[in-house]
Amino acid sequence: MRSTGLALAFVALMPMAVGATDYRYDTSYSVALGILPIARMTFQTEVAADRYAISGQFHSSGLVDIVREVAAQSTVTGNFAGGRMQPLRYVLDYKSGKRQHTYEVLFTRGNVVETRVTPERPKPDTWVPVQPDDLKSVLDPIGALLIPGDADVCGQTLPVYDGESRMDLVLSPNRSESFSAGSARGEAIVCSVRYVPKSGYRKGRKDIEYLKSVTGMEIWFAKTATLKLYAPVYAKIPTRYGTVHVTAEKFDG
Repeated sequence: MRSTGLALAFVALMPMAVGATDYRYDTSYSVALGILPIARMTFQTEVAADRYAISGQFHSSGLVDIVREVAAQSTVTGNFAGGRMQPLRYVLDYKSGKRQHTYEVLFTRGNVVETRVTPERPKPDTWVPVQPDDLKSVLDPIGALLIPGDADVCGQTLPVYDGESRMDLVLSPNRSESFSAGSARGEAIVCSVRYVPKSGYRKGRKDIEYLKSVTGMEIWFAKTATLKLYAPVYAKIPTRYGTVHVTAEKFDG
């Protein structure tokens, strides 16, 4: 379900380290459909010198497991250039019920140079194929939402590629809000989000068409205390089945 993929993208929300100091950070997130808990997520971030590695785990919970178990493990490794994260390799192992797929993406200087999907997914006649130009200057789903502290947070378009779909997340200013996440307290910058599918999806798919036209999608960004980067502390994603809320339970604030 595309809304699940967006939730996975939105919850890659941990702070990152820059520079030569070794650093490790563990965090967790809750995901709810309305007031109903549906998933848990955990992330581990490690940095050594100018290289970083992030691993994350997603697992459905509660009533979702009764219908269909959904689980995912993701990793991304890369280095830093110009104050921004630059991915080298992104991997997602995704399981939904009895179906399981692995997506691996290799990057060079921000461009995708290879994608491997195992097993290959059959494409319908209405499939919008990914074009070579779609894979230039793109971000992985984990690093896309970690924004340098001197950037215009809500004045950006985030080009995301997850190994199958290429999408833009268009941010625009909305408001500010107070937030709390574990022991962290502070002010968050709230960005409205517009979802723009570029390629790698089935034309006419109902959830894609819904997300293209929906209003009310937003991400709350706060600056991390340790690294002065902006990272999300909350996301709201309207779907055809209700509103998904992604909430950071621990934050380096």
